[in-house]
Amino acid sequence: MKTCIFCAIAAREAPAVIVREWPDALAVRPRSGGVHPEHVFVLPRVHVEDAGADPEVTAAVIRRAAELMAEHPAANLITSKGSAATQSVFHLHVHVVPRQEDDGLPLPWTPQHTARAAAQNGETR
Repeated sequence: MKTCIFCAIAAREAPAVIVREWPDALAVRPRSGGVHPEHVFVLPRVHVEDAGADPEVTAAVIRRAAELMAEHPAANLITSKGSAATQSVFHLHVHVVPRQEDDGLPLPWTPQHTARAAAQNGETR
């Protein structure tokens, strides 16, 4: 798929900081720097739109993400399906986010969460 940035990364046609490679997947640092210095996402080398599109590919990506997760005492695995669930790149990817006690990183990290919390606290924006 020519218009998919993650396919371009997998094909080495787009720049990325690749942290680990496997025959079926890559672990990449988010361009934004992520929410933690060791935040990575794992994506399959083949184009799969989301975690529900191909269970076999999804299982392989989750397995690779779990290998990375095992290197941390605490971490989140996060993926999304569809724009309503905050998916913004429509190529399966699983975030591995290392965590520590009191790191102040709320879940989920969406604008909807911020707006809902503000509304519940009686704040206006």
